[in-house]
Amino acid sequence: MTFDVVVHVSLRPGIADPQGATIERALPALGFEGVSGVGVGKAISFRVDAADEESARSLVGDLCERFLSNPVIEDSSISISPAAATVG
Repeated sequence: MTFDVVVHVSLRPGIADPQGATIERALPALGFEGVSGVGVGKAISFRVDAADEESARSLVGDLCERFLSNPVIEDSSISISPAAATVG
């Protein structure tokens, strides 16, 4: 089976986020008041072939720990769904 995967990676609580802080400081000058807690992360999307969703989740979990994120300072969340059929 083929699965669509989206991995969201964000900094762990307590880790400095200079990009988020810069954005948050700039927002009032752009007319956006009352915005706080800005954090910057990344989203990685791809497809994976696996026997079932459990196997796909295990594969993607290993991929996150070894390559897509730094587990010392980052958290990752995984969304997996059966791939939509493609036309063509």
